[in-house]
Amino acid sequence: MTNIVVLVKQVPDTYSERKLSSGDHTLDRESADAVLDEINEKAVEEALKIKEAGEGEVTVLSMGPDRATDAIRKALSMGADKAIHVSDEGLRGSDIVATVKVLAAAINKAGGFDLVIAGNEASDGRGGAVPAMLAEVLGVPQLTHARTVSVEGSTVKVDRETDDGITHLEANLPAVVSVGEKINEPRYPSFKGIMAAKKKPVEKLTVADLGVDAGEVGLDNAWSSVLEASPKPPREAGQRVEDEGDGGTKVVEYLVGQKLV
Repeated sequence: MTNIVVLVKQVPDTYSERKLSSGDHTLDRESADAVLDEINEKAVEEALKIKEAGEGEVTVLSMGPDRATDAIRKALSMGADKAIHVSDEGLRGSDIVATVKVLAAAINKAGGFDLVIAGNEASDGRGGAVPAMLAEVLGVPQLTHARTVSVEGSTVKVDRETDDGITHLEANLPAVVSVGEKINEPRYPSFKGIMAAKKKPVEKLTVADLGVDAGEVGLDNAWSSVLEASPKPPREAGQRVEDEGDGGTKVVEYLVGQKLV
């Protein structure tokens, strides 16, 4: 049986207005609608396909505030079997390094894994480094930017798609795989799935539960910080050129004045 862990994250809806808090310049998550990140839906879908092709169990793992429960429940309603929710006020503002330490500790506490599936990058931070860093901490192979994924016995095979082309990768389990936007079309949760999700177990853990040093997580212990932030200035009206036979000349003169040519 393949034990699959899927990393999921609740993020601000891209259609909502997103902004930083005025105090510490971290993402103001309360000011925008929150949703399960679309790339994570694809990761869950891929895990479910692997489970349905053989035998397995899918556990979703999320690190986030209490409201992240909504994202977890959606993943469960899609068909995941259970969930782990790491929620602790001390985690607020954690950087990628701290995030990976916490996720690795949660995975190990859950009793091990055969395959971890994640999205290539979240739509809020866009760091794109968590899957590779997690594989390093767990001491397992990493197969990133997957366009296709298949598990055959104790082996995972991936077609890795980048701007340079497609690379065929293969590794022994356990391993970490990250998926891209083109890998699949996630299923919609059925009414039956939504109702069943309410009864599926969600284990809540804190930093102390995981044995992670509180001095290694949170904004105060991040390796980088935002010192100043300001909103993007509104777009200014452009300059209109009336073409009376000399439009080309006027455009060039404008570009010269802006030192663009």
